[in-house]
Amino acid sequence: MNVIFFAIVLVSFLIAGYRQFSVAPAAGQPTPMDLLSTGTIEAAKGSVTLALGLIGVMALFLGLMKVAEAGGLLTIIARLMRPIMVRLFPDVPAEHPAMGAIIMNLSANVMGLGNAATPFGIRAMQELDKLNPVKGTATNSMALFLAINTSSITVLPTGVIALRAAAGSDDPAGILPTTLFATVCSTIVAITAAKLYGRYWPAPATATLEPTQTESEPDTPAEEVETDSEAVADAAASVSSAESYPMWATITAILCVLALIPLSILYGRAISPWIIPGLIVTLLGFGVIRRVPIYEVFVEGAKDGFQVAVRIIPYLVAILVAVGMFRASGAMELVVGPLGALTELVGLPAEALPMALLRPLSGSGAYGYLSAIIQDPTIGPDSYTGFLVSTLQGSTETTFYVLAVYFGAVQIRRIRHALAAGLTADFAGIVAAVFICSLLFAI
Repeated sequence: MNVIFFAIVLVSFLIAGYRQFSVAPAAGQPTPMDLLSTGTIEAAKGSVTLALGLIGVMALFLGLMKVAEAGGLLTIIARLMRPIMVRLFPDVPAEHPAMGAIIMNLSANVMGLGNAATPFGIRAMQELDKLNPVKGTATNSMALFLAINTSSITVLPTGVIALRAAAGSDDPAGILPTTLFATVCSTIVAITAAKLYGRYWPAPATATLEPTQTESEPDTPAEEVETDSEAVADAAASVSSAESYPMWATITAILCVLALIPLSILYGRAISPWIIPGLIVTLLGFGVIRRVPIYEVFVEGAKDGFQVAVRIIPYLVAILVAVGMFRASGAMELVVGPLGALTELVGLPAEALPMALLRPLSGSGAYGYLSAIIQDPTIGPDSYTGFLVSTLQGSTETTFYVLAVYFGAVQIRRIRHALAAGLTADFAGIVAAVFICSLLFAI
């Protein structure tokens, strides 16, 4: 991200400088460098304004998610997923802590709880490494886990909904059907790709560690990962030892989730205004039934939401300023215009193209670009492009970041087919997002 950030700023400056000396502005019109300066300051102001508006909405959703988590919703989802997981990961014993951590990670992703998913993902990778006969090389189970993680089915993309609400969307939850459809498609492709590619990337027969692997720490990711290892280990172990629900319950749950797609497509406009109020009542009601002190737990989760919203301000300032400079200098039009003319033929507007390219590289960068797009008065959150970039944010993952964090935690150097499977899933998510948004929102 360091290289990307500096490259965007430098290219913007050079192009604006070139235009300053080569293009004479009309009388009374600002020069290219004036436009660059104004765009930079306005982008910095807008990033903080957006973050302040995001605080309340983020606090609301994380408070609700905290109530659901305290009531055991993640455990319920995990027990529903377990019959499928033990078949997808035949190399992992059903009672091994790795299975519990995998299930808890994917359950958190289903609920859009990225902060909770990451510690479970790291724990899962550590436990999978204990089963790894070739240290330093990714196993088939590791590659499959990473592929599913980068494409996990998402029912509630809470972060994106919060951002859309903060940007003034009239239908912030309108991306629920599109995100669900795209992630179902990308997850199916991820599993298929990981199983297929594994045949062409066989694991070596003997382990050969790099000398630095036993002497140095794993690479540190751009974002810090906070985790209570003891709590994560206890949660993973409890899921591993708990009995799963019967297969018929798992199949019923999967069919119910899949049924949401056609229902939301057919009746999405009528259902959409009910989603957020219904979600609040449902999650709080779930907490009451599970005897959770919902007010205290909600407040505790809301505090986390406040901290998250404040913590992302520097990321938003950095990426929104870079994007603002890129646009104000005219570089965006030069770079994206020709390629965007081609992608627009298949439903991917030029404005959304950088989002599709940036999402696998940087989560904070993609989040900032999404913010810039939906705040643009000429686009807005409820346009086709606004819905599409929101769906892309909710239905694809920061593949390179996930690989760096999870594989770095266990010093995996030979990733085999994990990256190929993850990028294949990302591409499938983009194609599915374009298709479903074109079906529902294209004029």
